[in-house]
Amino acid sequence: MKAIILAAGVGSRIRPLTDSCPKSLLKVGGKTILEMMLSHIQDCGINDVIFVLGYRQDQIKEYVITNFPDLKTQFVTNERYAETNTGFSLMLAKDLIKESVFIKFDADVVFDKEILKKLIECESPNCLCIDKNIDLDAEEIKVVVEDGNRVVKASKTVKPSEAVGESIGIEKISRETAQLLFAELETMMEDERNHQEYYEGAYERLIQTNVPFYALDITGLKWTEIDTKEDFDAAKKIFSEET
Repeated sequence: MKAIILAAGVGSRIRPLTDSCPKSLLKVGGKTILEMMLSHIQDCGINDVIFVLGYRQDQIKEYVITNFPDLKTQFVTNERYAETNTGFSLMLAKDLIKESVFIKFDADVVFDKEILKKLIECESPNCLCIDKNIDLDAEEIKVVVEDGNRVVKASKTVKPSEAVGESIGIEKISRETAQLLFAELETMMEDERNHQEYYEGAYERLIQTNVPFYALDITGLKWTEIDTKEDFDAAKKIFSEET
């Protein structure tokens, strides 16, 4: 099992905090976001980590190599990070994943290690971590499920009234689905109109061809995505230095 961390973005909505520091290196509870994430990944037995970088990539590379020398790390650069989105970034990890099961992380998510443990232990081969106890609005990736917990939709355009909860930006993808996913992403990105698409767009396309994705309920466990200054302040309250 490998990990992919998508960390190419500028973090424009949290400026000026990201003017001289990539968002993943901001500190929450005395630790950087990336330190917390990589510590959890290591603690859960994953030692191969692929980073998709762009904005201030040299700072992230130096930080990882210096602070996590025992990790097997690989870096790929999204040279077009300023004009593309997470779908394009994820596509760039294809050649490094090869035929591995992987867990994908958005680099701006701070989370309880128990979430990752639950995801690894989940029997479903393709899982999206879902929080059901959350106020949904236009910004969230909202998830619709049928037949228990099988995902049928996952996007920002889903009506909040139809959604079971929010996808938090951490997913497990099987070896077989990984091949289909990267092929779908490559097809999507042939059209420049899709360069601003999120990776969930590829998930939804696979779902429409009956590739099974399931929701893993992580409601009640601590996590937060940091998009804005308000999110950052909330994260510091949720994850104190003692956590």
